[in-house]
Amino acid sequence: MLRGYGNGPRAAAIAGILGIAAIATTGTAAAAGTGSRAQSDWPLPVHDDTRYGQVLFDRFEYQAGGDEDVFLWDAQAWYGGDTNRLWITTEGEDIASGGEGGEVESFDVQFSHRFDRFWDVQAGVGYQTTYGPGPDRNRASAIIGVQGLAPYWFEVDAGLRISEDGDTAAEFEAEYDWRLTQRVVLQGRGETSYAFDEVAAFGVGEGLTGLTLGLRLRYHVTREFAPYVGVSWRDRFGDTADLIEAEGEDTESSAVVAGVRWWF
Repeated sequence: MLRGYGNGPRAAAIAGILGIAAIATTGTAAAAGTGSRAQSDWPLPVHDDTRYGQVLFDRFEYQAGGDEDVFLWDAQAWYGGDTNRLWITTEGEDIASGGEGGEVESFDVQFSHRFDRFWDVQAGVGYQTTYGPGPDRNRASAIIGVQGLAPYWFEVDAGLRISEDGDTAAEFEAEYDWRLTQRVVLQGRGETSYAFDEVAAFGVGEGLTGLTLGLRLRYHVTREFAPYVGVSWRDRFGDTADLIEAEGEDTESSAVVAGVRWWF
């Protein structure tokens, strides 16, 4: 019985209207693509099975240092959905002046799975090679790691790399963007690694290998294209520093950088 309306025709009419509304609402919700009334060929209400991708050159720059100038790249491409993606990343440098040769520090192909709102677990294979006046060196490795957004908006990438010879190293990178205006962004970044084994051929000693810090100020001409200038500093530690000094090279270096960040 509807209180205040009695048991007459008015109450019956109101009850009928409420019943029709309830049926219509239930029918609409159920017909959204997954309910009992949904047809098999209706699309899902949330299109989380869409595939898309992106190519990003996070650093594409020229570094002017004291002893040598270097061209450096740091790029990544991915394709997939919201949960699972295929990643291809590469980072390296080529000596432009003051020497010759260069190194592809990493060329990695990985599969990622999102296990949290801001975090992905990744696994795959990687390749590293050096080239120049001496003998070329290369090695393959298996990779497992995580990447995501840490509290306070730090972008973090951490992983474990095991080479074909069993050499193991842990790597860590972090970036943070200070948005000074809608177009001007100051980015700080740092990276380090810890080697569990010595690999003299690649100039890597056991222990903490070093630290690289950078500060880059970029201006977004568009969302996709942002030239920047900045500074970079690198120092090697421990056994790695000893190996580098034995080759007659400096363990610490700094450079002024200019480049462009772009994506499509």
